[in-house]
Amino acid sequence: MSNLSSLLLSIEYLNEEDSKPKPEKIQIKENIQKVTVGYFNEAILTKEGNVFAKGEYINSKNPKEFINISSLIKNKNDRIIEDIVSGYNSIYLLTSNQNAYGIGLNYNNQLGFDSKTLPKTQKPILMMKNVSKIFSGNSSDCVFLLNSNQELFGCGYNYYGQLGLGESIEETKIQKLTKIQNIPKGKIIDIKCGNSHSIIYLFNGLGKYTYEFTEIKSSLFENDDNILDISVGFHHTLILTSKGKLIGFGYNSFGQLGTGDTEP
Repeated sequence: MSNLSSLLLSIEYLNEEDSKPKPEKIQIKENIQKVTVGYFNEAILTKEGNVFAKGEYINSKNPKEFINISSLIKNKNDRIIEDIVSGYNSIYLLTSNQNAYGIGLNYNNQLGFDSKTLPKTQKPILMMKNVSKIFSGNSSDCVFLLNSNQELFGCGYNYYGQLGLGESIEETKIQKLTKIQNIPKGKIIDIKCGNSHSIIYLFNGLGKYTYEFTEIKSSLFENDDNILDISVGFHHTLILTSKGKLIGFGYNSFGQLGTGDTEP
């Protein structure tokens, strides 16, 4: 998407009774920097540091209306936003003061609070301070927060061990942000989160979350091949290498790995 200056943003909605898409035009009178999409939400970050979002769990009165959620942050010093990340049912904000906020649904504790006392919130709530980066995914109900010391914390849905907390963690929902201890050595470059798994990309290689971190076998890559990009779907993963090699693994019942069959 080029030239993200003042623009007329068009989002298409498909009418169930009409096969032709009908675009709905939304005027955003600020310079667009980033757009994220979750399963139940959409968010727009502007260069002015504002976040406009919409969704069923963001604005229940009018889910199709974009509202400025950054202006709802209680601490006025945190209302300038540097980054946004969409989860399955929630949106995460990183402020210019390096504080992480969450808004939306919290039924899997993905906002770092007990879902019984806080099932959802339509105002951003402070999750953690001193945060350098936030990781989640549009099909994920878990979140990772990385601080300036390269310490990683996570909370949310953990039924398949996607938080990488080890087999000793039996809870399917992690209520509070918990430090992830078993990370292989290396600088964290990126984390991709699917519905039932998470992938961590390290400077010295690639790791995978099972119940705890497990290195993806280096035999998949040639010695002088590097990783260019990683994409995580609902239950599968694709990796693109610098030599143009595409590596896929995971759930394949709908043929999403492109192997020509639908073997799971």
